Amino acid sequence: MPALAASALLLAAGCSSPSSQAEPPSSSAGRQTDAETSASSADRSLAVAAAPAGGAATAAARPGDADGQAHRTKLSVSSYDSKTGRAVISSDASSGTPSDTAGASATSSGTPSNDGTGGASSPATPSPTASEVPHRTAVGDVIASAPAPGAPNGLLAEVTKVIGETAEGTAVQTEPAQLNALLGDDTAKGSVPVDPASFDIDKLLPDVDVSWSRTGDVHVGPEGATVPLGSLRLDVRADLPTLGNESASAAASVSGFVQVAPQVDFRYGGEGADVAPASAYLGVSGDWTSGWSLEGRAGASAAPVRIPFATLHADPVLQVGPVPVVVNLDLTCYVAISGDGRITVDVEQSLEGDFKAGGTFGLGQGWTPVSASDMKSTPVRTSVTTAGSVKAALGAQASVGLYGSVGVVADLAPYVRGEGTGTVTGTDDVFEADGSWAVYGGVDLSGTLRLQLTVFGTPVFQRDIPLGALHHEWKLAGGGTP
Repeated sequence: MPALAASALLLAAGCSSPSSQAEPPSSSAGRQTDAETSASSADRSLAVAAAPAGGAATAAARPGDADGQAHRTKLSVSSYDSKTGRAVISSDASSGTPSDTAGASATSSGTPSNDGTGGASSPATPSPTASEVPHRTAVGDVIASAPAPGAPNGLLAEVTKVIGETAEGTAVQTEPAQLNALLGDDTAKGSVPVDPASFDIDKLLPDVDVSWSRTGDVHVGPEGATVPLGSLRLDVRADLPTLGNESASAAASVSGFVQVAPQVDFRYGGEGADVAPASAYLGVSGDWTSGWSLEGRAGASAAPVRIPFATLHADPVLQVGPVPVVVNLDLTCYVAISGDGRITVDVEQSLEGDFKAGGTFGLGQGWTPVSASDMKSTPVRTSVTTAGSVKAALGAQASVGLYGSVGVVADLAPYVRGEGTGTVTGTDDVFEADGSWAVYGGVDLSGTLRLQLTVFGTPVFQRDIPLGALHHEWKLAGGGTP
């Protein structure tokens, strides 16, 4: 899981402005803000969307400026050292285009210049329009960046010292910053789907196949798999621990698939650049589908034995007005098994539903957890032999954070649980039983809010906050006589 990035700093993908006629250079053009940041003076709500592919604009603000608003610039992070907080910032003036860059912030003296650049002139380039003039790095700049060299999780930091010029750009010293310094008194709310093809996937078991589907592109792992648009699917087969001296016929295995369409949920209600926001939210949600079977006699274990079979990581960039907000999303898919080691089962079930987990902030109550899940199961095929109990889950643990800081950890574990005192065989609602038996489906959702949620600019809380366990179980089948 990503740890808190002690320093976070500079650049990220920016949205293109709505198409309009280009304006000639003028002082009024220099005072233009990004289209995303101000639809009108009366409406300060920022749009939240996925950053455009290939966009790489930097957002910067100087809290001491007259307007204090964040603006897109032509800065980029050439290098960053997370241990020292030192970065080298270069200007993309020579290669940038008006379509993917926008005006810089005003001067640190608090008096905006006519061209919005803080009085800094462009280095040896033709006279650019105000929207093309590069921003010169200065002490006090708060800068946000998409993933960059040395900062794979994105960067968010304040420049504390300008060290000097190098062949690559301006060397600066930085310290961690917070989002309220950039978003100020703006508000923003939105949910952005995560591109399933953007995940880096590490298979931890040999029998794991990956499939995904997005607009214009489909990747299918196992033959016959179908994946809805925007979904990621992992198929797995894993042998489970068995009793030490049992015969091969008692070997246990689980097989099936997990399919998820994750999205990042973001909300911010600002009160100003130097005060805590009135509200904030960060979480992960989405649609969930799984189909799987458990066969055999697993070894005894009172505590669940968890077997991870794949880890996934993605760094989607949300465009919140002019500000690139880098979200770090990690998923660990796993199989978990527990039981008394005496029962032999053959259970198959499918689940479908949705989930939500995150943390919400308000000035009155601070950070509080949010968790919800609505799962429905399809008819079950069940065989339970001999007395005993077993519980198996095919789940996923997700962590979501900003700029390398883990803010929310959630564990979603749909499961099936069987118990019996005899032998039961059957399909759907038709069973033959000798003894009592029952099979249950369920879902457990748990997690933690981490200290690093203070990246929003909210007060530091003293300990991690549990999400609270959400437990829901339903009977799939059962009957017989004791």
